[in-house]
Amino acid sequence: MGGIETMFDAARRQDEAGLVEKKVLTMPSFTTLGGQIIRDVRIGYETYGKLNARGDNAILIAHYFSGTSHAAGRYAHADTEPGYWDAIIGPGKAIDTERYFVVSADTLANLNTSDPNVVTIGPASLNPETGKPYGMSFPIVTIRDFVNVQKALVDALGIRKLHAVAGPSMGSMQAIEWATAFPDMVERVVAVIPAGLEADPYLVGTLNVWTAPILLDPDWNNGDYYGRHGPYKGLAMALKTIVLNGRHPGWANAAFGRKPATGAGDLLREFSSRYAIEEVLDQAATSKVCWMDANSLLYTAKACQHYSLGHQGKVLDAVRRIQASILLIPAASDLLMLPHYASKAAASLRACGKSVEYFELEGDGGHFDGLLAIGQADGILRKFLSH
Repeated sequence: MGGIETMFDAARRQDEAGLVEKKVLTMPSFTTLGGQIIRDVRIGYETYGKLNARGDNAILIAHYFSGTSHAAGRYAHADTEPGYWDAIIGPGKAIDTERYFVVSADTLANLNTSDPNVVTIGPASLNPETGKPYGMSFPIVTIRDFVNVQKALVDALGIRKLHAVAGPSMGSMQAIEWATAFPDMVERVVAVIPAGLEADPYLVGTLNVWTAPILLDPDWNNGDYYGRHGPYKGLAMALKTIVLNGRHPGWANAAFGRKPATGAGDLLREFSSRYAIEEVLDQAATSKVCWMDANSLLYTAKACQHYSLGHQGKVLDAVRRIQASILLIPAASDLLMLPHYASKAAASLRACGKSVEYFELEGDGGHFDGLLAIGQADGILRKFLSH
């Protein structure tokens, strides 16, 4: 009990300080869904609140495509921004850390390899067999692999039952995958801006467009760019496309209209002159390039393309295994994970006799409303978790 007591004491001190501590799970090896072995696995995670003696008050948070385990709180008092779901995670909030033990982990092949608060293994990591970065020799990983690593973490923390698994976007894929992979362990699923039960062809195609600029950048060099000039232009264009796809015309109209960029010259005489939205998209992309790894983006996109419950066209067989109650929370203006994906999933789940609730976020923020407007779901989330 000494190790568990120490963990509880650390969690209490962390809550009292209002700060989040990054921790690390290590695994000697991990076998992927495709049967390949990854050795010396290290995955970062953070926790909020305290696990009860029964080990059944835990809520797992799975992050979105370009996100990290930093779901709530701050690493330091000087941090300007808290974790992405701080609006609903914390003392007295919908996911009440005075009641629940909340766990969030970085995924395999997390994009943010240069963020000092991210711990992950992926293409940018050193292959222990060669002493060089894996590059494109890193095994293909899937949403199920993300879940299986989380299962190892949950077991290591002494969690016996998950009160809920929740996540936005790619996190919704993981949350629903949890309910099919370990049905006896998951009581509730909260899928926010969800992809549904599998990545449909349009989403697969969208992910292909995201990765194309990297593959076309000559500095990508078939993924062998570590230690030299990387595919920064391709990565920036990929990130710019992701940001735009995650928004909605209503957001662009309200935020920018047709205003010219700061210091723009004559738009009809100088080809380099730009509109404000172009300037902001470029700034959003270039600000992230220094944190992210191009190969890891490719691997994460591939994982999302492969997302399908059942994996071999047996989606309904997988759905029938689900025992959890499910809350689907799409965003009305989402042009990436269309609300249709959620309504279709709800119909399939109900047809199999599953308990499903549905709540739609309002606004014109697009896919980003699953992060920025999540407070709208506070009431239904509290009710769903307290059933």
